[in-house]
Amino acid sequence: MPQAALPRRRPWPLTGLLCRVERAGRNAVMIQLCHISVGYPSGAMALDDVSLSIAPNEFVFLVGHTGAGKSTLLKLLYAAQHPTSGQVRVAGLDVSSLRDRDVPWLRRRLGVVVQDFGLLPDKTVYENVAFALRVTGAGWREVRKRVPQVLEMVGVMHRPDAFPHQLSGGEQQRVAIARALVHEPAVLLADEPTGNLDPATSAGIIQLLEYINKRNTTVVVATHDAAIVDMMQRRVVALAGGKIVRDDAMGSYHEQAPDVGEAAICG
Repeated sequence: MPQAALPRRRPWPLTGLLCRVERAGRNAVMIQLCHISVGYPSGAMALDDVSLSIAPNEFVFLVGHTGAGKSTLLKLLYAAQHPTSGQVRVAGLDVSSLRDRDVPWLRRRLGVVVQDFGLLPDKTVYENVAFALRVTGAGWREVRKRVPQVLEMVGVMHRPDAFPHQLSGGEQQRVAIARALVHEPAVLLADEPTGNLDPATSAGIIQLLEYINKRNTTVVVATHDAAIVDMMQRRVVALAGGKIVRDDAMGSYHEQAPDVGEAAICG
């Protein structure tokens, strides 16, 4: 069902963005990193000549030890980190060359879920999700329509008036996912979404992300959770020392394979 027009929502400040890239054809790329490096003044490299392409509607796990570059890669996608060299494109937009004033508009059109939930402690479940929609310029009519829909989707419709401290860890993560989804992003990025959760709750969160993926959303998850990765058997991109060392279409967490070299076609 097409999204209703929002009278007060500012258009994209830059041209070239396709909010639903799948319309561009079967060979469209939702996320592309071309020869990306991220270095520090000390000379250490967080990422070293990384190239990667992710198609619309893919579900991808980023795995590797702490410091391998998973979180840095995710941060590049929503412009929380800038590459030292190379190009980052998301949904047709050159993120690596975004002006600082345009970064908030990118982030409001991506869904980002962080490990510590990031909920506003003085707002209820409903208010946390509504706030995320209001800051994009949506009117109250859309808020009243979309917030209950997304709370129902993630399974917390029964707790709209609860504050974050009254929720379990799993419920807080579901609210964080609802907040990321409320503006119907084409891409959902999740950094260790099960890191603070028990195995049963973690499985429920991943099943929710799988459901979201089936609703035509590209999902990228950085994780240390080997059990979840092995259970899902989705695309696995493994990093070590800032490089991609494995890219398996249906992989597991610990599987070993020769270095893949360049995992994207960069023009």
